[in-house]
Amino acid sequence: MPGVDLLRARYVRKNFVRHTHENFVIAAIADGVEVFHYRGADRYAGAGALALVDPDTPHTGRAGVPEGWRYGAVYPSPEVVAGIAAETTSLRGTPGFVAPVVDDPYSVGLVHQVLRAADEGNALAADTLLRVAVTRLLRLNGGPLPQREVRTAGARMAVRAREVLEERMAEPPSLDGLAQELGVGSFALLRAFRDMYGMPPHAWLTDARVRRARLLLDGGTSPAEAAVAVGFTDQPHLNRHFARIVGVPPGAYQRERKNVQDVRSGTF
Repeated sequence: MPGVDLLRARYVRKNFVRHTHENFVIAAIADGVEVFHYRGADRYAGAGALALVDPDTPHTGRAGVPEGWRYGAVYPSPEVVAGIAAETTSLRGTPGFVAPVVDDPYSVGLVHQVLRAADEGNALAADTLLRVAVTRLLRLNGGPLPQREVRTAGARMAVRAREVLEERMAEPPSLDGLAQELGVGSFALLRAFRDMYGMPPHAWLTDARVRRARLLLDGGTSPAEAAVAVGFTDQPHLNRHFARIVGVPPGAYQRERKNVQDVRSGTF
């Protein structure tokens, strides 16, 4: 499904570190309870509920009960969601979700149907069901996506710091070095960056490296080469951070993506 990632998983002891996604997260909980820290509070999503996360919004993830949680998730891109919102709702601006947890077994069922249709290779059904699910959730729980204010000097400083880290991801400056380049104090930069992006620069950089590594893996770059390209010391460092954020090791992720591409191209 172009513009949509899919995941079906069960986790018991898994702890997702604070991270972000470029896409929306629509996770349908089948069993157990997931707890995720999001927008300043712990959120609890149990069976029959959906965990909803907007793009580029820091969050964590862990089990809320000893048996863990099982879920199916779809990750539609902002462009996909915006297109659906424009066609099927009255929302204006960039759409997002108001509440991070919604108890709606019907929508949970729709998400699992999307995954089943994708498993069966029925792209028409999967795309149709996804549009129905997103439309329903936007009508139940949609609103304008919060926009980060960049009017203050601190916000502008944080944006510039992010640009430097993106440009020099493989060889980034230290916090002191970055602060000196921007002509500010280290603590002022740290505070401004956290206020703007919800995490300190080093955590944001790790998150950004994993994102870029995913794109390289999608393009066929080996995990070892991707690790060096994004600035990790070696592949084991990429493996550890990738699994902590994405939920699977980079090698397994790449194999699954290749299987999907082979099916689409008719190789199988």
